Amino acid sequence: MKLLMLLSRVPWPVEKGDKLRAFHQLRCLSEEHEIHLFALTDKKDNREAEEKLSAYCKSITFYQTNILTKAWNVVKAFFSGKPLQTGLFYSKGAKRELVSLVKREQPDHLYCQLIRVAGLAEDIQIPSTVDYQDVMSVNMLRRKKASPLLMKPVMALEYRRLLKYEQRVFEQFDNHTIISLPDRNLMPCKKRDRIHVVPNGVDYNYFSPVDEPTDVDVVFIGNMGYPPNIDASEFLANEILPLLKKVIPGVRIMLAGANPHARVQNLEGKDVIVTGWVDDIRDCYSRSKVFVAPMRIGTGLQNKLLEAMAMKKPCVTTDLANSALGAKENIEILVSDNAKAIAGHIITLLTDTEKAKSIAENGYNFVHRNFSWEETALQLSEIMLSSHQK
Repeated sequence: MKLLMLLSRVPWPVEKGDKLRAFHQLRCLSEEHEIHLFALTDKKDNREAEEKLSAYCKSITFYQTNILTKAWNVVKAFFSGKPLQTGLFYSKGAKRELVSLVKREQPDHLYCQLIRVAGLAEDIQIPSTVDYQDVMSVNMLRRKKASPLLMKPVMALEYRRLLKYEQRVFEQFDNHTIISLPDRNLMPCKKRDRIHVVPNGVDYNYFSPVDEPTDVDVVFIGNMGYPPNIDASEFLANEILPLLKKVIPGVRIMLAGANPHARVQNLEGKDVIVTGWVDDIRDCYSRSKVFVAPMRIGTGLQNKLLEAMAMKKPCVTTDLANSALGAKENIEILVSDNAKAIAGHIITLLTDTEKAKSIAENGYNFVHRNFSWEETALQLSEIMLSSHQK
C-alpha cells in the first residue's frame, strides 16, 4: 500500500513524544508499505533528518513555515472559531504542496498524526486515518489550571474550541486511533468506542539494562520545555526534594532533557542537576538509582516510563500517568499523588535494595509483555487496510 504520512513536525530527532511515535510507526510500517512523508518544519536545514528518514521513505517533503505566516493563520483561526494551534500548523502553501503530492504519487491511504494538521487533509478524497494521540482538549484544560493568570483565558478559549474540533475531525476520517484507553474514554465524541487504542512501544535494542555505577539518586526525563514536564520538575525539586533531604541529606536529583524552560533552569543548584540537551539520553537513565515521573497535568502515555522500565530502573509516578500505563501498583511500579507519599516511595527504593530490585525486574517484564513498536505498527496497518476492504 502507498501510505502518505502527514505530520506537524519532522520526526527526527525524537526529543518529543509525537515525534517518537511518528518515527517508530514510520520505521515499522515501511517494512510492508511504501511511505511518502509530508512534514511541516520551521527549520531551513533538515539534511540530518532527511538522511535518517530516507532509509524508510520513498519520498520526503518538508514544508518550511515562517513566523509571519503562522501569526496570520493564528489570527484567522481566532476569527474562524477554530483552535488557535490549527493556525500554527496551516498555510495555503502547505495545502497546495500536499495536494500536489497526492496527485503525483496517488497514495492509497492518508495517515494524519494529530488534529492540528487535519485542516491540511480536508477534501483529500482517499481513505484516511487520524491519530488523535491523546485528548488535546483535556490536556489544555489541565494545563490551564497550572498556567499564569494572564494565560488562563487563552487556555480556556483553546479548550472550548478543541472540544468542538475533536468531534468535528472525527467525521472527516475513516479510522481513528489514540494512545490509551483512558484517553479514549475522555474523548468528547459520541462514537468514541470506534476509536482504536494503539499504544506506543519501546526500542528494546536501544533501551536495555546497563550495569554501570550510579551517581544520581533520582532522575526525571522529558522535553523540559513542555508545560506538564515543567510543572513536574518544579513539583519534584520544590516539594518532594526537601522531604527526601530530611531523611537522606545528600540526595541528588537530575532533570534531563531538551529545551529546558527558564523555570526548569532556575531549579539548578547543589542538589539539582539540569542537563539540557543530551546526545544519548540512556546515560541519564543509567546514572540514576530511581526514576520518577511526578506528572500532575497532561494526557497520554509517558514514553519516559516505558524507557526507564526497559532499562530496569525502579519507577515512581502518579495516578494520572499510571492510568494510561496500566502497571500494577506496588508490584511493577510505585504510585501516589502527594509529595509526602511520593517522597516515601523514593526513600523506600533508595534504602531497600530488595524492594528496588523487585520493582525494577517486574517493571522490566511488564513493558516487554505489553509495549512493542512492531506489534502496534501491525495493528495500525490492519486498521488502515480495513478501509480498503469495505
